[in-house]
Amino acid sequence: MLRQDFIEKIEDNPVIAAIKDDAGLEKCLETDIGVIFVLYGDVCSIPNIVKRIKDAGKTVVVHMDLINGLTSKEISLDFIKEHTEADGIITTKQNLIKHAKELGLNTVLRFFMLDTIALQNFEKQSHQDIQPDIIEVLPGILLPEFFENLRRISRVRIMASGLISTKEEVLNALNNGVISISTTNQKIWDI
Repeated sequence: MLRQDFIEKIEDNPVIAAIKDDAGLEKCLETDIGVIFVLYGDVCSIPNIVKRIKDAGKTVVVHMDLINGLTSKEISLDFIKEHTEADGIITTKQNLIKHAKELGLNTVLRFFMLDTIALQNFEKQSHQDIQPDIIEVLPGILLPEFFENLRRISRVRIMASGLISTKEEVLNALNNGVISISTTNQKIWDI
């Protein structure tokens, strides 16, 4: 999937189902949500998890940092590319973005906005030569002004995740420049 197609797919799915177990997998396969973030599994199960989602016609993004048996080394990206049909990866590790792009994987860089140091790191990242396709900011219930500030800093699109639990919080994020939200909260998958 080409980068622009990937970004458009994310934009077309304002709520992305993030799954953390087999029950979430089963539930997401019953929805109309077109993009699924996989936040669980191991090196033995991830090829099958991804295949089931792809067979349902959905875009799959695997969170590299949460798959048991994978490391933060480039070889783990090679494994995902060669042994799964994943469309992309999520990671908190900037060093994986370049190699993922070389392999043709779409990339989501996850940032935890906990304090001013995190904001400074976000600003530094925005000046890197290699950019992710999308930046995912957690928690997703930040103040509207904060999202606006992040959009001014970043050269790439921003999505929100984490602690979003109501329709109002989804709309708050989307109305303040975030292109989509991802959530494990199945109650808001159908918003």
